[in-house]
Formats: sequence, structure tokens, C-alpha cells
Amino acid sequence: MAKINVLSPYFINVSDAALVSVQLEIEIYTDYANTSWQSSPQYTLQSTAIDNKVTFEISELIKDYIKAEFNGDYPILGASTDEATTRYVDYRITETHTGGVQAPVDSLANRAYYGYGYFEDGANPQFIQGYLQSNNKVLKPDDSPLRVAVDPTNTTSVAFFSNGQQTYSWSASGTYRVQDHVLYISNLISGGDSFENRVVQDGGTYEDNVCIQDFLDDYIIYPVDTVYVSGTEGVTIINVDNIQECKYPLYKLTFINKFGAYQNLWFFKNSQLSMTTKKDMYKANIVENGSYNTYNAQNRILTKNGDQKLTLNSGYYPESNNELFKQLFLSEKVWIEYNNQTLGVNISSSNITYKTSLTDKLINYTIELDFAFNTINNIR
Repeated sequence: MAKINVLSPYFINVSDAALVSVQLEIEIYTDYANTSWQSSPQYTLQSTAIDNKVTFEISELIKDYIKAEFNGDYPILGASTDEATTRYVDYRITETHTGGVQAPVDSLANRAYYGYGYFEDGANPQFIQGYLQSNNKVLKPDDSPLRVAVDPTNTTSVAFFSNGQQTYSWSASGTYRVQDHVLYISNLISGGDSFENRVVQDGGTYEDNVCIQDFLDDYIIYPVDTVYVSGTEGVTIINVDNIQECKYPLYKLTFINKFGAYQNLWFFKNSQLSMTTKKDMYKANIVENGSYNTYNAQNRILTKNGDQKLTLNSGYYPESNNELFKQLFLSEKVWIEYNNQTLGVNISSSNITYKTSLTDKLINYTIELDFAFNTINNIR
């Protein structure tokens, strides 16, 4: 059972001294793994051998079947397939040799993830591990829950601790659908990412006042400072900093990381919203009976719309989180939690200079993002 990262090439190589051609059939599906070939492939590929070898690259074909549509709710057991970032892939290889057609060879229950490998990871990287994030240091608001992405087939347990006391634990059990091969273990059972967000989601009205602020200042609602993830790679220790920020509004970006998991990145400092407009013009005929009214515009707007941009400052992150910002910039899919809505955005900043504590002392990243829609609704 191989792992396929669909944003990087995945090669299937066939070679034999008598090889003439190869047929490759590919079936992509959800739920539980097949135990035999089902004869219902989405793709059938044929290739003639060159120098007795054939190589297929199949990632882009599989990618089309992974929607990865994040709506603000993190996938849970039994959730729909639209938000899942995984699929099963079976394929059958049938070789034709100079002596005739050979018996087909099946490869079943390969797992496809909406992830990628770096050049340094080599061809067909597997990333067989339980913890599906690159950072062992997490910064989050002090009233926000923590979510840890894991592969339950490679993880035995996850434990949350605060001041040396266990506050939450999870253990892998049973057989998981492929949609559940990325699980988001959290000390929050349901609800939003802040006290205000949870009030609004419950149908209430949030009224900010001194008493509420004093309460939030004094108590961490979901206390956690250390998380232990036990997986095939051993025990990963995640240290958590709970940040209190009263001056600036906080923004949470969610993106798909290199392992094909939704991951959060919080921005704690000053933000700035701006808008640019674009229009199509035409010249109107305003003459009536050999005259015209001077208050009638000759140059008129045919269509006009706007694009909004948000500039965010991360606040002070440790140098170990540079990899997290790298994956944010490389992600094809990014969302922001904005005014209690989950909205699609695109990172418009095209370059990033990695900062170090030696040269930069305090590490703050400034990024620009575009809301991934026009300001005036023009969906038709």
C-alpha cells in the first residue's frame, strides 16, 4: 500500500527484457479499501515500451478526484467526502511481451493525499508518519482550541497536557475510511475558534465589555501547553504558546500543508484592508434632436467591480516555524476566517525571505492576500 502525493509526480515503472507494451487501469474511490480488483476504472492508459521500459505518471489524474473543499468545519469521522483530502487508488498493470499478454498484476489500497514532496525528498516520497505537520511549536490565541492533524493508521494516541495535567486524550481504534486518514484531534468537541465566534455560531449576540475582557484575560478556555503524539515515527512533542492579544483583531488562515492536511496559522498583529477597482467603459450616444444635456455622461461605465486585499502581520514567531510559512506560500488552497465566515483567499505575496533569530531578532512575517472573489457578486 503506497502513498501518493498528488501535487508531486507519482511514477509507475514497468520493465522487462521482452516488454512490448503496457496497459494501466486506475480506479479512484472513497470509504473502505477494496480487497480485489473491481473492474470499474476511471482511466485506462496504453503505452508502447521504449528500450523495454514504460513509465506512467498518474498524480494529476488522481488530483481531479480530490475536492478538498474547506468550509470552516474540520473533517470528522463520518463527514462527507467533499472536504476530505484523501482517496484510495487501485491500479492494474497488464503487460504485453513478445510471447503474448501476461496475467494482470494488481496494486490495491494505495492512498492518495492532496500533498507534495520537495525536490530533496526524491521521487514518490512516502511520509509514513502519524503527525501530519512540520512544526513542533504552535502559537494560538489563548481562548482558541488546538487542532493536531494525524494519520490514524500510523498513530496510536494523542494526549493534551496543561501544567503537567492531562486535559484530553485520543486513541486510535478500529478501521478507518480513507476520508478519515487525516484526523484533526482537538480539545474542542464542536464550535468555533474564539469565544465570540462560538457565541455567534450558537445564535447569540456577542457584546464586548470590560467584564468579558477581564474573564478572557484571567482564564484560558481550552488549556493546553504540551501535546504528545505517539506514532510510527516515535513520540512527537508539540509545545504550545497561548497568546493573549487585546489590541489587534486576530486572523486565522487555514491552508493545505505538504502532507495533505488542513493546518492553521494565526496572525496576531496589525492588519490593513484595501480595495482596487476595475471597469469597462464605452461612449454613449447622448444626442437627441440635434442637442444634448450636459448632465448626461458621454463616457459611461459598462461594468465595474472591485478586488479586496488584506495585509497581515504574523506577530513574533519562533525560527522553527519558518517551514510553516514556506508551506503556506506554496499551498494551492488557503482560507481565512473573516467576520465569522470562512472565505477563500490567494496569497498575492510572491516571495518570502526566511528570517532567523540571529539576524532578525524578533521574527515577524508580513503577507498580502487577495480575497478570491469580486467585491460585487457577479456569480451567474
